[in-house]
Amino acid sequence: MKLMNKYIRKSLVLAVIAAAGFAMISCEDEPDKYEVADGVPTVRYIRSPKASASDSLIVAATTGSSICLVGDNLRSIYELYFNDKKAVLNNSFMTDHTMIVDVPQTIPTLVSNKIYMVTQSKDTVTYDFEVTVPAPTLTAMSCEYAPVGSEVSIIGNYFVDDPNVPLLVTLPGNVEVKDFTSISQSSISFVMPECSEEGTIDVTTIYGTTTSTFHYLDTRGMLFDFDGVTGLGNHGWHARDIISDATSISGKFVQLGDGTSAMTEDGAWDDTHFAFEYWCGSWDTPQNVTSGDGIALHNLVDFTDYVDMSLKFEMYVPSTNPWSAGAMQICFEGYDKVTISGYAIEGYNGTIAGPNAKAFNGEDGLGDYGRALYRPWTTNGSFDTGNSWITVTIPLKNFNYTRQGAMATEVPSSPGDFASLTFFVVGGGVNGTECTPIIKLDNIRAVPNK
Repeated sequence: MKLMNKYIRKSLVLAVIAAAGFAMISCEDEPDKYEVADGVPTVRYIRSPKASASDSLIVAATTGSSICLVGDNLRSIYELYFNDKKAVLNNSFMTDHTMIVDVPQTIPTLVSNKIYMVTQSKDTVTYDFEVTVPAPTLTAMSCEYAPVGSEVSIIGNYFVDDPNVPLLVTLPGNVEVKDFTSISQSSISFVMPECSEEGTIDVTTIYGTTTSTFHYLDTRGMLFDFDGVTGLGNHGWHARDIISDATSISGKFVQLGDGTSAMTEDGAWDDTHFAFEYWCGSWDTPQNVTSGDGIALHNLVDFTDYVDMSLKFEMYVPSTNPWSAGAMQICFEGYDKVTISGYAIEGYNGTIAGPNAKAFNGEDGLGDYGRALYRPWTTNGSFDTGNSWITVTIPLKNFNYTRQGAMATEVPSSPGDFASLTFFVVGGGVNGTECTPIIKLDNIRAVPNK
């Protein structure tokens, strides 16, 4: 036994020595490991990081752009500032003679038009360089149908409210916003003034003016306003409530859920309360898909550039009935997937399907057909719109999920695939918590992204 213990102790000692030796060898095997250099840096010039423009020297750049410093001993740079804003250094793009770095997105508070290079020993070297701020960018409006007197926000970047040149927001009809509630670099909030005209919005700062791609009171590409376009919208197996009430934003809307019907944690099938469908066509022979109730949606709205389009709609989820389970599945379908009758269509020689949910469900060999899955409750476990309406935007290129949230094997790939439309809160592949949601939808439209 003593001999065995001695052997074990000796083996452990040898193992420790071997491990230590391996660790030292491992360190020695990293000759290219990045280390901050001593001394101070020298910048000879700054150029574009693109090889095609590497001979173009630059003395200024906009926030968020990439630049390349060229000089000597640049690995001695421990911290880098543009004016008073610290840059993020990536040592994968740092050598003794070049450094690629992004100009910080944040607008400088104190403008000196200098780069400050700080070494590990706190020595500072400066280099003259101007950071320019672009004109504002406008990404979205919290509600494109915001009623008068409501608070609304514009989301984007570079919203600068300079004391000498105040930020200006101009609505359609040359209506100027006066009552701002907050302004930050990425958001503007204000009380909606009287404005009844549809159109774009301008935001002007000291750095320029930008016109929105989105429209206030947008009617472009309108599919369902539930007040006249394509009838009331119901056109399929089920009739959904088309109503108006004290919450109405622009007339009637369609409502999913009645406030008492349960949505199970896995979003079980309930087409009685949580589905809205519009299947094109008629009971005529041949079917009428070119006009009236049952018109194919691609005959109502031009989907030629569907790749650069988005589906938009206004949505209201009251705080009394939040949404915490099930995915809103939004599915466009062509004649080969569904029509109201399945009868012939003049001028169309392809497959014509009758009323069914097979493509939606991926049944009978129809595969996994793409649709959008919208489930905002997954961020915090529950979702409501704070008793107000919001605008939801979903790019048509994102209609690429199966019913259970996997990537689809077939997606809408031509204008003809946008003939019918189904909204159905069901499944989605992510469990939530049982709820009794109310989801109101209005102004369903397909609009260009730019």
